[in-house]
Amino acid sequence: MSSPDTSEVGPLGPGHEPAKDPMKGIRGVMAGTLVLEAITIWLALTVILKVDNGEHWTTFNWVFITALGAAHFLMAFFQRFRWALPVNLGLQVVALFGFFVHPSVAIIAIIFIIVWWYLLHLRSTLIARMKRGLLTTQHL
Repeated sequence: MSSPDTSEVGPLGPGHEPAKDPMKGIRGVMAGTLVLEAITIWLALTVILKVDNGEHWTTFNWVFITALGAAHFLMAFFQRFRWALPVNLGLQVVALFGFFVHPSVAIIAIIFIIVWWYLLHLRSTLIARMKRGLLTTQHL
């Protein structure tokens, strides 16, 4: 008879459900990131207004930027729902299409795509640590 694989579980065992929900903290960071991204996107309005003597200031462009920023801001309040993460990632793809408004919008999108990649990495690491019982609040 073989012994069970103990490398999958922390030294204190699997523990119980964490006393505080660690996913709530990650969702808070995601909400804060969305607010910061909304502000940054709205700041692009000044770019399309001032750069090249306002050549990029068209109705479509300012409506696109305003709506994209508003969508990011509104999604910050829906992070507790299961569908929020796919919508957040979809917003990143839509933001990439901001290249057609002005290249600076695409640069903003690329920077925040990197931020979201890191947030997803943190989230997956946290979930893996919870499964292995490595969180302090699982053993209180």
